[in-house]
Amino acid sequence: MFLKNVAPGIHLIQSHNVNCYLLEDDQGLTLVDAGLPRVWNELGHAIRELGRAPADLKALVLTHAHFDHVGVAAKLVERLDIPVYAHHQEVTLAAHPYRYAHENPAAAYPLRHPRAIPVLLSMVFGGAAAVKGVTVSQPLEAGQEVPVPGRPRVVLSAGHTYGHCALHMPQSDALITGDALVTLDPYTALTGPRIVAKAATADSAMAMESLRALAQTGATVVLPGHGDPWLRGVEQAADEARRRGVA
Repeated sequence: MFLKNVAPGIHLIQSHNVNCYLLEDDQGLTLVDAGLPRVWNELGHAIRELGRAPADLKALVLTHAHFDHVGVAAKLVERLDIPVYAHHQEVTLAAHPYRYAHENPAAAYPLRHPRAIPVLLSMVFGGAAAVKGVTVSQPLEAGQEVPVPGRPRVVLSAGHTYGHCALHMPQSDALITGDALVTLDPYTALTGPRIVAKAATADSAMAMESLRALAQTGATVVLPGHGDPWLRGVEQAADEARRRGVA
């Protein structure tokens, strides 16, 4: 699914229960997160639907480097030679996107949450088992305005991974939260604002604390890494995530 202007100048590609975003301005396009491998064709269709060409894609920014956010990163670097931005604590994970810290074994979750099986199978069909690592070429720093199309501002939101960064676009009143706050947890299939289950979260207490940094942006539109956009403000989303706790 491709949705234009989920916030001004921000476009959503939703594929196999993973979200990527295209930021657009007069300087070109930035891709935020690289989905799973099968998003490749959908990304091409989205770029053309915007009246753009692949050469207009100027950068890839990773909120974090789990396999389902790194999917086509290496291919983009190979084909377009674009820079890859991520926090320095994501560098090793970006190169080895399956070697991530998590608090609970993932294998037990489909047994405890069978509704999640179709979600996880969809991700497998999206190429979840065949993601190549990528080299991070540019660092992200907390508070930085990233010099790429869309000019996102970095909000350090560690916990899901140790270098997780959300991206705030004040001019669009929008916040891309990555997996620091989602509206669909792939490991439980539960919906509504929440942090991701311990099956894929490095430090859930840290993730809960990072909700404060997200809320401080005051953004109206919340754009998560999994699930549908939330349009009732990040403060309410953070409150609901705290209330729900962690699975």
